[in-house]
Amino acid sequence: MTKIPVGVLGATGMVGQQYIALLAEHPWFEVRYAAASPRSAGKKYAQAVAGRWQLARTYSPSTGDLVVEDANDLAPARAAAIAGNCAFVFSALEMGKEETRALEEAYAAAGIPVVSNASAHRWTPDVPMLIAEVNPDHADIIPLQRKNRGWDKGFIAVKPNCSIQSYMTPIHALLSAGYEIPRLMVTTLQAVSGAGYPGTPSLDVIDNIVPYIGGEEEKSEREPLKILGAIQGNAIESVSLPRISAFCNRVSVADGHTACVSLEFGTKKPSIDEVKRIWASFTALPQELDLPMAPKRPIIVREEADRPQPRKDRDADKAMAVSVGRIRPCNVFDLRFVGLSHNTVRGAAGGGILNAELLTAKGYIG
Repeated sequence: MTKIPVGVLGATGMVGQQYIALLAEHPWFEVRYAAASPRSAGKKYAQAVAGRWQLARTYSPSTGDLVVEDANDLAPARAAAIAGNCAFVFSALEMGKEETRALEEAYAAAGIPVVSNASAHRWTPDVPMLIAEVNPDHADIIPLQRKNRGWDKGFIAVKPNCSIQSYMTPIHALLSAGYEIPRLMVTTLQAVSGAGYPGTPSLDVIDNIVPYIGGEEEKSEREPLKILGAIQGNAIESVSLPRISAFCNRVSVADGHTACVSLEFGTKKPSIDEVKRIWASFTALPQELDLPMAPKRPIIVREEADRPQPRKDRDADKAMAVSVGRIRPCNVFDLRFVGLSHNTVRGAAGGGILNAELLTAKGYIG
């Protein structure tokens, strides 16, 4: 098939590099446009990331030769050129929230769909916040979003915070099996790569745990409620349950966010064996469509007493699977488990690429 031309905004940053690397051999998408801050603009991509490339995998030679553009340059002639060269852009912008919101809207208004990793539009009522296996139907608000803004081809779709990926799919699988979950408590142990580059100073995190990540607990407690919600009228309405209490900690791990979760069921309570069966057999629309970035098994159940572990399990199934283990009764609620996902792949660029594949399959990207 002829590959779909795409762009990456914030292409030189930590998440932008993941997008570039993961797209190097993608069967559907090909990077034709790379944009970043004015200090990188005008350089070839290889020059712009020289000495700053953080990944083991690398970019394609054609991407290395791309001249990096100024992501903020959307003068009419420039916007028309981008729209003619890209079917859509991935947004990995590292700017203030208001600046990011305005720039993503400017791209969409210029007829360039935006598949975003940024948080600026997560709470915009008609913008879907997608985990492809959990709420693919939320993409169907895009025609209304376009109508609300007078956009023709452009739209904005976002992915949620990286830390909730390590437990949201298991929670969704239990809800889809008919079990109510009124309350849950989660403690996350989040890798340093989640802070970007250069990120958390080494003297702060080596031999240490930092029990505060600005804004993370609020995101962890609120974003799942929108993801589990439904399109009603002109907006995606959040659910009221489960009530979530979160503690978010930065730990001395390179990649992989871990979550220790305790949850309460409603009147109907599954056995531990039933929970394991639900998780091990769970698949969703991305697996039915055989999307390239989709894991074959979205949830991998580990039976070992000491798994999952970041170093051993973060790369499972293209680093897109959620690994769960230590599944056992909870003395306060009903069930407790440990979940793990790769924060810069499943939780960031890989999740964004999977969302783009889903939007392509649903006909919103062509």
